[in-house]
Amino acid sequence: MFYNVENLFDTLDDEDKNDEEFLPKGERFWNDRKLNLKLNRIFQVIMALGEGNPPVLVGLCEVENLNVLEMLIRRTPLERMGYKIIHKESPDRRGIDVALLYRQNAFVPISYQAIAVTDTENESFKTRDILHVTGQLGHDTLHVFVNHWPSKYGGLVETEALRALAASTLRHVADSILVRDVSSKLLMMGDLNDSPTDESLLKHLKAKTDFDTIEASALYNLSYNLAKAGKGSNKYQGKWELIDQIIVSGTLLETERLHVMPSGAAIFEADFLLEKDKTHLGQKPFRTYVGFKYNNGFSDHLPVYIDLYSN
Repeated sequence: MFYNVENLFDTLDDEDKNDEEFLPKGERFWNDRKLNLKLNRIFQVIMALGEGNPPVLVGLCEVENLNVLEMLIRRTPLERMGYKIIHKESPDRRGIDVALLYRQNAFVPISYQAIAVTDTENESFKTRDILHVTGQLGHDTLHVFVNHWPSKYGGLVETEALRALAASTLRHVADSILVRDVSSKLLMMGDLNDSPTDESLLKHLKAKTDFDTIEASALYNLSYNLAKAGKGSNKYQGKWELIDQIIVSGTLLETERLHVMPSGAAIFEADFLLEKDKTHLGQKPFRTYVGFKYNNGFSDHLPVYIDLYSN
């Protein structure tokens, strides 16, 4: 599964990060009580999505540091689930990172690295790294990429090139793996801040949306059909958008050994994750804050997930 948990910050001041609003005396009056409620909210989502058998792999974004991740798997009943953490600090100005939780009885990490997304024409540009984890799942080696691409804050057109940069960076790494071994299995997940039909996905990542012919070295966006059906993981100005996506290499769509079905992507839309949208009708994600008003919810995003099968 992948989940943008919406600002999982601790209550400590980090001088190297812009975390002032998430301090006890900050604008949001963030404190230990609210943090513990948030941690238990996330635990509830992970357990409910797995129907009591939580996912082997959990990609997360908008986490401040290793400290809050340790709290999540130690202070909540997730402690009994055998999760371990893979995380590296990234240069994002707000101090938010991506991370991967994995159940150590099912997934064995081999290596991991943080892939920087850099702009050669703008040295001051800083964003989240892409986390690349290689590990053993069953009898197969799986390459997992956890992403949180640059947002549209500052304008759609003005930030479009930044998401294209993240997409191109990811595609370059994918190509380098597939050139060495075309049978490699790649799983990409993340908040991409773009839809499956935007240029960053189609032109720069080259994530296909047609599953009629499967090529081993191609990438396929499992989230496309959900978006086409009007489904979304985030609601912006009254419109659902599917910006949290799961993309796989063609090798994971072959039915031998470790695989996923082309229709295998889903959005976890449990009732407790939603609340009434009084402004735009329907429902919307039950988030932690609405503006600066504490809402005691879960997140402004819904989790996305797939079922992996192994022969």
